[in-house]
Amino acid sequence: MKFNQFSRSLRLALIGAALTCGPTVAFADIKNYEFKLVEPTVKTGPDKTIAVKLVDKTTGKPVPDAVIFSTRLDMAPDGMQEMATKLTPLPASEPGTYRFKANFSMAGRWQLSLGAKVQGETGTVENKLIIQADK
Repeated sequence: MKFNQFSRSLRLALIGAALTCGPTVAFADIKNYEFKLVEPTVKTGPDKTIAVKLVDKTTGKPVPDAVIFSTRLDMAPDGMQEMATKLTPLPASEPGTYRFKANFSMAGRWQLSLGAKVQGETGTVENKLIIQADK
């Protein structure tokens, strides 16, 4: 009888220790990250530079070293999604800032669609940002 009580007590103590001493690392949710335009307007013409910052919404700090694997720039906000242009990545000017070169052939609203992986996180950061191109 005493052996059963000791065995049961030992099991409960080990379970309690495992629950309280487990890893306490809190992982951020991929929804805590977002892209923001550095400048929401651009002049029309070839070889215009646009820059975005990837920020952690909980801290407000920029997130460096993300892998941007999906980019698209088109005029979907003005109903012309077939009017797309090529984006060329440029070197970063500062950590957490991602720059691209693009041809804004006409004035209007352009949609920048981005997909990125953040180091150490599962999931994909996906944002659609509106850039106003003026003459």
